[in-house]
Amino acid sequence: MSAFVTRRLLHTIPLLIGITLVSFLIMQMAPGDPVDLLTERNATAEERARVRSLYGLDRPLHVQYWIWLTNMVRGDFGHSYVRGRPVLDMILERLPNTVYLNLVVSVLIYSVAIPVGVASALRQYSRFDHVVTSTAFLGQALPNFWFGLLLIYGIALRTDLIPVGGIATYGVTLAEYGFWPVVLDRLRYLILPVIVMGLSAMAGVTRYMRSGMLEVIRQDYVRTARAKGLNERVVIYKHAMRNALLPIVTIIGFELPVLFSGSVIIENIFSWPGLGTLSVNAVFMRDYMVIMAFNVIGATLVILGNFIADILYMIVDPRISYD
Repeated sequence: MSAFVTRRLLHTIPLLIGITLVSFLIMQMAPGDPVDLLTERNATAEERARVRSLYGLDRPLHVQYWIWLTNMVRGDFGHSYVRGRPVLDMILERLPNTVYLNLVVSVLIYSVAIPVGVASALRQYSRFDHVVTSTAFLGQALPNFWFGLLLIYGIALRTDLIPVGGIATYGVTLAEYGFWPVVLDRLRYLILPVIVMGLSAMAGVTRYMRSGMLEVIRQDYVRTARAKGLNERVVIYKHAMRNALLPIVTIIGFELPVLFSGSVIIENIFSWPGLGTLSVNAVFMRDYMVIMAFNVIGATLVILGNFIADILYMIVDPRISYD
């Protein structure tokens, strides 16, 4: 295990360097000039040249890239051209809200989708199976942004119980209201984003779990376990389900970056103060340093997700060994 982890980490280093290089070059080729964001519209040529020299934009591209890369390795993602603040501080301010939203969605997805997928496979072609299959196809077909707007128009605007956007009611704090009123207030703001983000992902996980269970329960070792007189619950949840989870493990590895990228749209629809709104605002305002930081973070999440999936393979299936 330790040798495998070491190899993967060593392979990750050149991969991340290549990603940073591509991200830097893409931003250099993007239309517009960062100096336009840092100077007034009627700035003179001398003022523009001074700003360009102050931020190192007059240096050769390879020098700019090396400075940005070495600073990033030390945890310095530079300063926002628009707000003038350190990019890392801006990300850390929004990160807890995005993690909070995605953690709730992830727990809901796998705690509901896996049992439903197993039950659907065990009751194949029943009415329950047809309902689950139809709902799963509907969830995968609905665009998240359209479904979110539909919920806002159809539910939130017709009742005061479910807020349209935000993360909490202003002034509702622990000091003023106590623990449970604060918890209930936060849960109200979670309802719509969690439904929109969870439906599509839950549909996919349910379908994978159903097909995996249908394949596993027809295997010889499952029939042998039943012939030995084992309890049906033991046969399903101890012998069959563990092997059926292998496709789900693959999904978990890819869901990590997918959830964060999907939350970009949802956070903007529901005005959720997370990384999604920060990244979209950076794109619209051409805040290059923030955009490059998000490119690197997204690539890192993809690599981390694949690494987690490889580790979970060995946990779920002892036959798999990377040594």
